[in-house]
Parts: sequence; structure tokens; C-alpha cells
Amino acid sequence: MTFSIVARDKATGHYGIAVASRFFAAGAVVPHLAGRVGAIATQALVSPIYGTEGLTLLRQGVSAERVIDSVVSRDQGSHSRQIHLIDSKGRAAAFTGDKCIDWCGHLIEDNVTTAGNMLAGPQVLDAAMQSYLANTSLPLEDRLLTAMEAAEAAGGDKRGRQSAALKIVHEEDYPWLDIRADDHGAPLEELRRLHAVAKERYLHFAELMPTRRNIHGLLDRTEIDQKIAELEAERKKAGRASASFATPPA
Repeated sequence: MTFSIVARDKATGHYGIAVASRFFAAGAVVPHLAGRVGAIATQALVSPIYGTEGLTLLRQGVSAERVIDSVVSRDQGSHSRQIHLIDSKGRAAAFTGDKCIDWCGHLIEDNVTTAGNMLAGPQVLDAAMQSYLANTSLPLEDRLLTAMEAAEAAGGDKRGRQSAALKIVHEEDYPWLDIRADDHGAPLEELRRLHAVAKERYLHFAELMPTRRNIHGLLDRTEIDQKIAELEAERKKAGRASASFATPPA
């Protein structure tokens, strides 16, 4: 009842997961990520244990393939589940149980994997993968959103739309970006709106947060405050220009 994409940005080592579903709050249970460790999406008859135990194994250096072997082999319900993930070395792996509801399946490429079940057809995942691979110039979060929008345009979840989520980690276990639309008529459009709002202030503030390497965080806010002020000035200027264009001449 879900389609998702898991990716690792080769240039930065950052991980991201985007998911959409005709199911309430898919973002609460599908994505599991940790900086420098890996990213796991668990879906279909979802088992969050695949995500929590999978991250524990990834922290121990276990490969993506072996993580799947470990969680699937111990689960009598694995025939109705999906899992796809990327480990700390960029190795991707995926599993689709043989009782997942059609259309179901997964695709794997270098540092990216996409999977879904109860979809309109295989074209949904094809569209997501082709879009992701074609947009290498975009930041990871935009690349993931664009891929999900392509998948939605190709049919998406055949039952309709309800929730979506986007989660990005950089070097830390906590997310750099974590946005969700839990119950929405157009959840991917809502993620786009939330992402735009996050870019106004939140993502700049995120650069101040403490990290493993710097427990103090950035104490001098001058540069961040300047960026926010510049963006606010641009936004106001664009708003005035838009209003001027919309006003008919006297």
C-alpha cells in the first residue's frame, strides 16, 4: 500500500527516504535512518522491527544483504512485507514478499533503491528511478521529491493518496529534515510546501545544531542570520513584484 525511495548521496554521504501511501501516517513507521550508518524503508504489512533491528545491524557493519537475511529469516510474516535499504558503503538491497499485493516489486541501482506494493503497475517504480537518476544536479531532498512526484504521475498507489513523508540525515542520528503529511488530500504537494517553508529559516538554523564533531554547535549566528535576512528580503521583493503584476493599470 506504499511506494518509497531510499537513497545515499555519493558526494556527501547523506541519506534520504521519501514515501507516499494511501495509508495514515506512513512517515511514522516506514523510514529508519542514521547518519554514517544507513537508511531502511519497511512497508507493505509493515514491521518497524525491520527498521530498528536493521539499523542496529548496520551499526555493527553488517551489509545490506545480510540485514535482509537476518530480519526476514526470523519472521514468519515476511511473505507479506517489503524492505529496502542502503548501508554505510552505499550497497543497496531489497526484498518483496511473495504475498505482497500486486502490483508489487522493487528496483536497485547504485546508491538508490525504490519499492512499492498495491501500485498502479511497474511503471510507478520505473518513473521514480528514472527521475532520480536523471536529476543528479538537484540537492538530495529535491531529487527525492521529484522522483516521488514522477511516481505519482505514473499512477502511484492504486487506491489513492493520503500520506507522505521525507526524511534526510547528514552526519548525525537526528534528522536534518523530517517533514510529514499524515492525512492530506495531496500529500506530496504538501511536502513541497513544507520544504519551501523549511528553507526560509529552519534549514539554516539546522546548521547551528551540535554534532558529534562539535558538541557546542555553531555559537556565532551572524552568517546564518544574514542568510535568513537575505532570503526574507528576496521573498518580500518577489511578493511585491507579484502583487504589481497582478494589479491592473488604472
